[in-house]
Amino acid sequence: MRPATRFVTPFLACSLMLVGCASPTPTASSAPAEPQPQASTVAEAWLADVTAIAAADDNAGRRAAIEHALKASGIAVTQVPFVFGKHQGTNLLADISGPADAPLLLIGAHSDRVEVGRGATDNASGSAVVLALAQRLKQAPLQNHRVAVAFWDKEELGLIGAHAYIADGGAKPAMYVNFDVFGWGDALWMMTPEPSHPLVSASRDATRSAGITFSPGDKYPPTDHLAFHKAGWPAVSYSLVGSDEIPNILAAFARQKVETPAKVMQVIHSDADTMAQVDATQAARGVDAVEDALRRWDAVTQ
Repeated sequence: MRPATRFVTPFLACSLMLVGCASPTPTASSAPAEPQPQASTVAEAWLADVTAIAAADDNAGRRAAIEHALKASGIAVTQVPFVFGKHQGTNLLADISGPADAPLLLIGAHSDRVEVGRGATDNASGSAVVLALAQRLKQAPLQNHRVAVAFWDKEELGLIGAHAYIADGGAKPAMYVNFDVFGWGDALWMMTPEPSHPLVSASRDATRSAGITFSPGDKYPPTDHLAFHKAGWPAVSYSLVGSDEIPNILAAFARQKVETPAKVMQVIHSDADTMAQVDATQAARGVDAVEDALRRWDAVTQ
């Protein structure tokens, strides 16, 4: 997640965008519910992935941890080096499931971190969500979409990896779903393409079933979804935070005075961003909710 102090203007400008995705009005019932893993198993697997990623001493090591997790799930992963402006880096891409001619659902998170802290919340937490979804959607593919996952490099320097994917001719998705800061809290926070979008209603229903709150809106901190918006490509982003944090997070990005900074603003980009901050039980609920939302959306979208 980009810091509030340097990227306020792009955030405020882009957060007012309403990005549409060509999707018919929902007419079908939601997809049959897939059997969910036991909550403890979900939490333990997510925590193990976050731990492995955060343990790496550099961003190359974080990518190696992600590659190891994908390969352990039987998923082939491709390293995609890029040059974008003065920056060089490496994205990771993997095809998960679905026929090649189906509309693409691209799911992603940035794998890099800043130099301070361990980057557990920002963004090993989001990368671990993508790993969990990759495993589930490989085992039980969607009905109407093929699925691929991406792990972006150099987000912390200005969304570089995501911009490079677009500039270098990466496949345009029917929807890009981003995850950044997914470490604790009772609220699934969604940057919405539009209030009436099928994925919004699907997420609302899914969070209700999962027993967590849902906070959609067009204002949201700057992260990789903005690269897709800039290209005119449909994208959303999810975070898992405390519902009471969201107003203060937005106030901080708007450079408004905040008496009590949100937890996330005290943790990310600091020495406090360690494994001690994350809540695997809540993250597991969030993973279940997002998978449910994507299946509901897929069932009514082609």
